[in-house]
Amino acid sequence: MTSPAIKVNDLVVEYTSSQGTIRAVNGLDLSIAEGEVYAMLGENGAGKTSTVEVLEGHRSRVGGQVEVLGIDPTAGGSLRRELRDQIGIVLQTNGIEPEITPREALTLFGAVYRNPYSLSDVVERVGLDGFIDQRVGSLSGGQRRRLDLAVAVIGRPRVLFLDEPTTGFDPSARRNAWELVRSLHADGTTILLTTHHLEEAEFLADRVGVISRGEMLVEGPPRDLQQAHGRSVMSVEIAGAGSLSDVEASVAAVLDGISSTLAWQGARLLITTEETTKVLERITRWALSTGTDLSEWSIERPSLEQVFLELNADIDRECDDD
Repeated sequence: MTSPAIKVNDLVVEYTSSQGTIRAVNGLDLSIAEGEVYAMLGENGAGKTSTVEVLEGHRSRVGGQVEVLGIDPTAGGSLRRELRDQIGIVLQTNGIEPEITPREALTLFGAVYRNPYSLSDVVERVGLDGFIDQRVGSLSGGQRRRLDLAVAVIGRPRVLFLDEPTTGFDPSARRNAWELVRSLHADGTTILLTTHHLEEAEFLADRVGVISRGEMLVEGPPRDLQQAHGRSVMSVEIAGAGSLSDVEASVAAVLDGISSTLAWQGARLLITTEETTKVLERITRWALSTGTDLSEWSIERPSLEQVFLELNADIDRECDDD
């Protein structure tokens, strides 16, 4: 087996403020395989950016072991140079000099790497064609974000850190950025992504980790998390069982003991539940025994956003209980 591209054991990050010491990351463990796209999710202040900054070598830690491509990001000398040549970074904020052009910026940053992409290749992949010779200070937020992406990938990185990469993008530009990430993934690039766009994580990530208060809550493939933590919505048309109120009362009785909620959408009954199989079995048995006709079945699995909100609601309830 190959070593993980990113490996974190018991990471601790703290800040000192006027209110004392604040622990932003509290014993975090993380392992990301080579060629994997991993999305780190969490509310503001959860510890996402602090973790990524440690991995990038931009922030110190007070405890734990961290390796990126087998190198500690705090290493100096030739090891630091070796690591820098193999990673790309998109920060939350743009730091490129506003008086230069994207062409000049990419030429400058490309010269730092040993095996960069050509300028024309990066311009085409990221969609910089229309403003490659405009001054950075005159670009829109979305255009600057594309430039950030271009600077991050021009060095042909083995590991790419994307911290809220599509902030300020319109839907079309966001989709184009996703296709760029997918193409880099196909080339074998390891990608660590933080995002507030849950659809983005669902679309791009092989695995997702949800963190809260500096600790990992859950992680796994998006589909696994959706099945394990979300609530599916089942929809069915029911005929021959009386009025809507009678049908709802009958179904509620049939589903007694199963965690579920019922609602009507026109003539369709919506059943929200974590126990899809049990609901299907009971509803079908009830329909057969009463001669009720069930039609137009559909089951919509929970979105990653629903899972995220449910997990954070659980954490809030636990804190309230404490």
